[in-house]
Amino acid sequence: MTKEMQLFDTHCHIDFEHFDDDRNDVFVRMQEAGVTRIVSVAVELEQTPRLIQLAESRDNVWFSVGVHPNHEVDVEPTVDQLCELSKHEKCVAIGETGMDFFRTHVDPTVQEERFRTHIRAAHVVNKPVIVHMRDADEATLRILKEERIEGCGGIMHCFSSNWNAASQALDMGMSISFSGNVTFKRNDELREIAGKVPMDSILIETDSPYLAPVPNRGKRNEPTFVKHVAQCIADARQMPVQEVIEMTTANAMRRFQLL
Repeated sequence: MTKEMQLFDTHCHIDFEHFDDDRNDVFVRMQEAGVTRIVSVAVELEQTPRLIQLAESRDNVWFSVGVHPNHEVDVEPTVDQLCELSKHEKCVAIGETGMDFFRTHVDPTVQEERFRTHIRAAHVVNKPVIVHMRDADEATLRILKEERIEGCGGIMHCFSSNWNAASQALDMGMSISFSGNVTFKRNDELREIAGKVPMDSILIETDSPYLAPVPNRGKRNEPTFVKHVAQCIADARQMPVQEVIEMTTANAMRRFQLL
């Protein structure tokens, strides 16, 4: 690890079973690569105990509480339930939540009510919302506006849409987070967006174990690889990668109220 690097992977799933065989080794590689902080993001409420255990055992891990839009559950989460689970001092966000019409395992009307429930909980606890938006720009942005997301703030996680959607999210005070897909050869438009988003609104993430960036595409992703996302954004903006690292880490610290 070089002295100056202080990377912050704002969205990963380090508690997933994909890391059960070598989780400690992953943390060693993170340290060597200069990844000093991560947020391990929930997709179901049943994760909460293991996320708490992980966060309590490591100084550089924080977590979120929520139910993914396409996660099938027997009982929908309530505002009170989300608020109660998010009381832990190392819970820094609500989500991931949002709308996903690419794989509709959950009825869109149920997704919408779930999304609104998460935002309302975030307002109560004053924590940002981690937003998953896939093939559902109109619905996602409409709900964000109607629920006044600017009151609690939020993150457009693994952004993969167009500049119009990014602009609307930015107008609501959202952060735009880029993942490994920004490095993919076909994603020139996404790199162009990464070059246009105001620097104080950019975050970086891996979404590991998914979406490993070039040059590791096709492998299991891990927080170590967030450095490639930072480099890609630096190239798109024609600026030193260390400046991208410093700004995105400062943005994350501010967004997650860790300052």
